[in-house]
Amino acid sequence: MSLSNRLRIHEVTTLSDDWYVLKKTRFEWQRADGIWQTMSRETYDRGNGAVLLPYDPVRRTVLLTRQFRYPAYVNGCDDLLIEAAAGLLDEASPEERIRAEVEEELGLTLGATRAIFSCYMSPGSVTERLYFFIAEYDPMMRTGRGGGNASEGEDIEVLELGIDAALGMISTGAIQDGKTIMLLHYAALNLLPSRGGVA
Repeated sequence: MSLSNRLRIHEVTTLSDDWYVLKKTRFEWQRADGIWQTMSRETYDRGNGAVLLPYDPVRRTVLLTRQFRYPAYVNGCDDLLIEAAAGLLDEASPEERIRAEVEEELGLTLGATRAIFSCYMSPGSVTERLYFFIAEYDPMMRTGRGGGNASEGEDIEVLELGIDAALGMISTGAIQDGKTIMLLHYAALNLLPSRGGVA
């Protein structure tokens, strides 16, 4: 049965339409016991996005970014965030968008990319679905400096890290971004296992 059969939307109010769109919706939801319950929820619509982890299977390295994130700062993060290259789709396909983002942020012209999964990162309030990719790289694929788009406020540092060092930075809290942690663990399990055979 479609979820639409268990949902009655009564009122949708736009609270903000500045950077992205914040709406408040009043609706009824039919619970598992058949009773209809009235609820109110806010949803933040910033569009869907894509993220990619470039990895070098020979040198066992990955390329990441480091940049300022204001929302993380106001929630107690007094450091730049280390992240995988990512961006909003803006009407492009996930693969088209992530290729452009990787070139802009990392200065890397990719060969083949591989989609590995997609997921909702914060489904309690944010509508975004994020598409995850991986791609092999080598130093010869670096065609630019990266750094992002200054006109959009981006001030990005490119980091090349060994996979073991990157995993260690998750443990110490130096890497705190969820999408990046997911990709690094995927790489350790499937792409760059430790030389002893255990990631």
